[in-house]
Amino acid sequence: MGASSRLSPRAARGSLSRSFWAGPSCRSVAPVVAAEPSPSKVLPFEAIPRSGHNAWFNLYRFWRTNSFQNLHYIMQKNFQHLGPIYRETVGTHSSVNVLLPRDAAQLFQSEGIYPRRMGIDSWIAHRALRNHKCGIFLLNGEEWRSDRLVLNKEVISPAGTHKFLPFLNTVAEDFVEFMHRRVRKNTRRLLTVDLRHDLFCFTLEASSYALYGERLGLLEESPSAESQRFIQALETMLQTTLPLLFIPPGLMRWVNHKLWQDHMDAWDIIFKHADKCIQNIYQEFCLGKPRKYSGIMAELLLQDELPLDSIKANMTEFTAGGVDTTAMPLLFTLFELARNPHIQTAIREEITAVEAKGPKELSKLLNCLPLLKAAIKETLRLYPVGITVQRYPTQDVVIQNYCVPAGTLCQVGLYAMGRSPEVFSDPELYSPKRWLGKEDNSFKALAFGFGSRQCIGRRLAEAEMTLFLFHVLRNFKIDTVSKADIKTVFGFILMPEKPPLLTFRPLD
Repeated sequence: MGASSRLSPRAARGSLSRSFWAGPSCRSVAPVVAAEPSPSKVLPFEAIPRSGHNAWFNLYRFWRTNSFQNLHYIMQKNFQHLGPIYRETVGTHSSVNVLLPRDAAQLFQSEGIYPRRMGIDSWIAHRALRNHKCGIFLLNGEEWRSDRLVLNKEVISPAGTHKFLPFLNTVAEDFVEFMHRRVRKNTRRLLTVDLRHDLFCFTLEASSYALYGERLGLLEESPSAESQRFIQALETMLQTTLPLLFIPPGLMRWVNHKLWQDHMDAWDIIFKHADKCIQNIYQEFCLGKPRKYSGIMAELLLQDELPLDSIKANMTEFTAGGVDTTAMPLLFTLFELARNPHIQTAIREEITAVEAKGPKELSKLLNCLPLLKAAIKETLRLYPVGITVQRYPTQDVVIQNYCVPAGTLCQVGLYAMGRSPEVFSDPELYSPKRWLGKEDNSFKALAFGFGSRQCIGRRLAEAEMTLFLFHVLRNFKIDTVSKADIKTVFGFILMPEKPPLLTFRPLD
């Protein structure tokens, strides 16, 4: 959850433009110094290696060569050529990009009590034009913090997670039955399929159930027209977000009105879904039925610690951020397990050993699957959903012996870090066990961000993926014909250019 771009929002442009020329300011404010500072003199901001020297030519080149979908490869190449820190400006967007875990730790130490992340102008513009509030994905400052503290209790705390685990488990079991039905229709008793759409349906069904306490029926034979419209709206919103990242919304409405209108219409449908769910929950309250857990939104409504429009804004952002951002890691994990059958077998043996000890409550079950959870972490190392994680340091900070002024957008290149031999041994090898040893892995697993601004849907996503793989692997053997690496593209999140075909064979 929490997909991210390499580029900064217009909202930060003022502070960025000031900091861009603020090399001397680093001498007037005591900077945060790295844990292993270089003995040589700290160099000014302008000395940081730079990718390209003309901001507008950089933007033109990106558009002409359709480089936006290859941002992760471009960033990886820039680190190889320029070193573990470089800066770049594309159009009005400026950033300093860093590679190493210790530099990510520096950003964590200097993020302050109100960590800032990159905004998405098109999302913010939709909220303003429709008079909707923003949720914590888009908020900053005290407003972000006050909402986040309330939401933490129901979304990311152990007690909150414990309550929605049965919902996720039910949907995972239903997905397995859905796959068995499809296999039974095949006389060969197996199923070879591009699973991307099915995973999209699973993650949307699971997250909606946990958030709203309602099933959408996406794993049934014929989903309703309303559910199909909702799916299409989410897909359209994600597809249109990427091209809208790099041009101000006002200009985009003039340059490509259809793209902008499609984006607005998609968000309207998503917000209407949240409205409908709120109405259904209120009807349940009015009927005076016995109190039971009915999902995250119902708990927030009952607590009455957030205004209704804030609850709706946050639930809508959770919905938008919790579908492809979970579906894609599942797809990549299934592919890696299919082409690494020895790892698949080892995880299945772990599952069998856990089941042999008798039934466990779900929270304890999740803690008994270290190899399975390590496989998810290994997938996110190689295929991070967002290719960067961003922070704006609140004070001048020294990174790689360069002074980076406060307020500068700094981005940790997650894709490049995950495949860097400076950080990981045999970085191209899929090896979940690397996470189970005694090696120091601090700030190496940042797919969900870090600190108080880490992805609030982290526990929901991790539990959803773990329970899905638990049930699928105990029911099916997964194969793939192609063992070649998957070429990936960046479409607001990292995804395969061409989804792999996977074969499911029932174990019974």
